[in-house]
Amino acid sequence: MLLEAITILEINMDITIFPDGRLSAKDAATYVGLSYRTLSNHRVRGTGPRFVKRGVIFYYKADLEAWLSSGKSRSTAEARQKASSYLSDSP
Repeated sequence: MLLEAITILEINMDITIFPDGRLSAKDAATYVGLSYRTLSNHRVRGTGPRFVKRGVIFYYKADLEAWLSSGKSRSTAEARQKASSYLSDSP
């Protein structure tokens, strides 16, 4: 049931995932639920998921999922601390 929900979600996002798992920057932003500009800002600051630049920017689905998982918190206090740490490290 959960796998079906994930599959349906991916279809409804209207994104393209290449056979090797790559997504364009626009599709990657949609996949992680951010605007293109926000994902670009994360890339510039070095706080976003790993990416590949070969003339254009690509993200691998596995890297996007790892980045999303790295932001998990067990409590709102932990989430607040991560956010505070992130904001203090931003230029």
